[in-house]
Amino acid sequence: MRRPLADSVELVATEPVPPLLTAAPSSLDTLDAESRRWLDDLADSGHARDAAVARLHALLLRAARFEVARRRRMLPHLRGGDHDDLAQQAADDALFAVLGKLQTFRGESRFTTWAYKFALYEAALKLRRRAWQERELPLEPERWPDVASRALSPGEHAAESELLGALRDAINGGLSAHQREVLVAITLNGVPIDVLAERLNTTRGALYKTLHDARRKLRTRLTAEGFDVMQGGRDR
Repeated sequence: MRRPLADSVELVATEPVPPLLTAAPSSLDTLDAESRRWLDDLADSGHARDAAVARLHALLLRAARFEVARRRRMLPHLRGGDHDDLAQQAADDALFAVLGKLQTFRGESRFTTWAYKFALYEAALKLRRRAWQERELPLEPERWPDVASRALSPGEHAAESELLGALRDAINGGLSAHQREVLVAITLNGVPIDVLAERLNTTRGALYKTLHDARRKLRTRLTAEGFDVMQGGRDR
């Protein structure tokens, strides 16, 4: 059974996995009839395309409303009209994204399932941004990971306390100021990466690169000091 501090160290020192919205390349030869009709209609230049775009927007709006309703506890102060406005914005942006990425669809799922994910993503993104709209970004640690549970032996507590101290020192002394701010904001303070990208006037990709470099530095330093970051203690 993994220990709490080991989990926390792994969170700080291992790679994030960015969300994937597009299917991996595969053959369209076995595409289902409904998905083929969607692609054909959206590739048309006349009434069929206009009607398909309208149907697609309606589908995306249903998906966005579902996601907003599911996550509405994130913003309890919003009124019903505000929630629907967010859903409309999410559906509009998702429609733009889907139409711009039609060539990436490879038929590994139904077209509607593939498109649906764009709306879910956009709705979640807008809710996260709204939730942080009036909040100051915490770039200093609001909390450090807790030491493991009381079920551990005194020796295990000592080992994990040693690792936690080494991790703090590595973050404070082994990273650049920017790397430290990004790592702390995302992994310790829970700032959504898209919110941080917007506030820092940068991109998600740039922040993922910063996280990658920071985590590599931490792993290198902790390993050199004899720690096993996956196990939560010193590798003796």
